[in-house]
Amino acid sequence: MTDTLTIARPDDWHLHFRDGALLAETVPATANVFGRAIVMPNLTPPVNTVAQADEYRQRILAQVPAGVAFEPLMVLYLTDTTSVEEVARAAKSDFVHAFKLYPAGATTNSDSGVTDPGKITHLYAAMEKHDVPLLVHGEVTDADIDIFDREKVFIDRYLNDIRRQFPGLRIVFEHVTTAEGIHFVREASELTAATVTPQHLLMNRNDMLVGGVRPHNYCLPILKRRQHQETIQQAVLEGHHRFFLGTDSAPHARNKKEAACGCAGCYSARAALPLYASFLEQHNALDKLEGFASHFGADFYGLPRHTDTVTLVRKPWSVPEVIDAAGEAMVPFYAGQQLPWSLG
Repeated sequence: MTDTLTIARPDDWHLHFRDGALLAETVPATANVFGRAIVMPNLTPPVNTVAQADEYRQRILAQVPAGVAFEPLMVLYLTDTTSVEEVARAAKSDFVHAFKLYPAGATTNSDSGVTDPGKITHLYAAMEKHDVPLLVHGEVTDADIDIFDREKVFIDRYLNDIRRQFPGLRIVFEHVTTAEGIHFVREASELTAATVTPQHLLMNRNDMLVGGVRPHNYCLPILKRRQHQETIQQAVLEGHHRFFLGTDSAPHARNKKEAACGCAGCYSARAALPLYASFLEQHNALDKLEGFASHFGADFYGLPRHTDTVTLVRKPWSVPEVIDAAGEAMVPFYAGQQLPWSLG
């Protein structure tokens, strides 16, 4: 049994920093561990132009701790009115790395998203032409579709066609939650990948609903049945190179989660790497951590692997019960629970 584990500095390939005063908490929590992060654009209003992404990037960089090297990888928010010219501008930028497809109404601040993913094929063609990745929140939002079936229906209704029509388009199936999503990625080409969150790796819907509703485990896409969780786990445990770390860390104030109509999202940034390490150790697969956290995402995005390192030590550490974020109480993912690994 090893007492220390040193790996190449990891990256987070999907997270939410939010904006304003909250950046003082969220940016250091990630930058102190991860070298880069794919930054979600679902602000209010959304980040949907290169110019807006640059302004947001500067606000993020202003909160990076002194002496810390961290690169925010910016993403633009697709809408029904996004232009092919904006795709070309994004491709020429050295800081915009992808476009994000949010079906309208699918999750937090997604009301400005795409109303019909099947009707923006001109944008997929432009992204394919300019080699700009498409990041997908893979859920339909029809009121008559059960929330636990939204991912499967999205694959059947849209994603299979997008993959077939645009074979040269790089696609990331973000926060994959179902066996169908895992199979879609496995059966696709090298240009299709997926990110895996701590919550979907470690939990299933029983952890949200059995014995009482646990609002801090509520996220979108929602936690699924155990058999879906086990399929996700298997992809990570075998070290499949097209499944990599993406926390989907999403901060919400405690009073917005513990409410009659609570917000979706798990804030995992501070504990993410120890959480992934603890899971892998439980399955005798710690040797898979570096690929999953540090190599596979960089390779898929065509970015260099980091040459510096981070070290985890076998030292029990308890996730804080509550965090003060911009003057408001926030309950992090796994709050109060003890993990066997901590950052050295």
